[in-house]
Amino acid sequence: MPTVLLVRHGRTASNANGVLAGWTPGVSLDDTGRAQAGALAQRMAVLPIALAVSSPLQRCQETAKILLAEDGPEQHPRPELLTDDRLGECRYGDWTGKSLRDLAKEPLWRVVQMHPSAAVFPGEDGEAMLTMQHRAVSAIREYDAKVAAEHGDDAIWIALSHGDVIKAILADALGMHLDAFQRLVVDPCSVSVVRFTPLRPFAVRVNDSGNDLASLVPPPPKKRRAGTRRKPVSSDAVVGGSTGTSAASSNTSPSASPNTSPSTSPGRSAGPAKRASKRASPRVSKRASTGGSASGPGTT
Repeated sequence: MPTVLLVRHGRTASNANGVLAGWTPGVSLDDTGRAQAGALAQRMAVLPIALAVSSPLQRCQETAKILLAEDGPEQHPRPELLTDDRLGECRYGDWTGKSLRDLAKEPLWRVVQMHPSAAVFPGEDGEAMLTMQHRAVSAIREYDAKVAAEHGDDAIWIALSHGDVIKAILADALGMHLDAFQRLVVDPCSVSVVRFTPLRPFAVRVNDSGNDLASLVPPPPKKRRAGTRRKPVSSDAVVGGSTGTSAASSNTSPSASPNTSPSTSPGRSAGPAKRASKRASPRVSKRASTGGSASGPGTT
């Protein structure tokens, strides 16, 4: 099956200032966010992109425009951007536009942190976090099937969304209950990579903000004798651990790796546990940032 790159939008002033932007119109990338998107476009230049779909919100649309302005391998033009509301930010209702510092004093904050599957944001347009996960996961699986049917199992496509939305998609891919999704970190303009197979998804990378993406390039198709059929996509994990070969190699046999090199390099976007150990301090926050971190766990 295809490989999807889940890309969070670049940084905004709301991220930097600790404000929960939600569906507020007119929230654009700041200078740092534009630089992040430009750097990611360069990293993605080695990848053939079959489809691109984005949240309708301005910060995602701006990020997508920068990413798709860079041609792919052999100057191949990028696809036209599709927009889908199901990849939009969680609808935070009355929390929208408020500072995270103030929201942390609300009784609902603890529910969002510890039991998000029960969290429903207040107000007429407030959304349940579980509803947000269901719509986002449904969208990703639908587009993945569409890409497979139109471009083949080795195709690569990108989905641009938001911190909490991508965390919810990753939780589904990892078989985690939504109540555990605050353990994940998705930084601005990071790339998380998932490859779906008939029996299970593989989380190839999580919160990658700087590694080379060339290992995601599918290998050239193997020549097959006339009359032979292509082997079905394998859902088997590699016993003993991945060999670090191309994600597409899992198409050929169970002995090939279903994923790529380790999801992150040592000390780089390695997740909350490793980051916390590097900067252990009595002042390190144990709270996840609603809406997604600005630069790491416990930050805004």
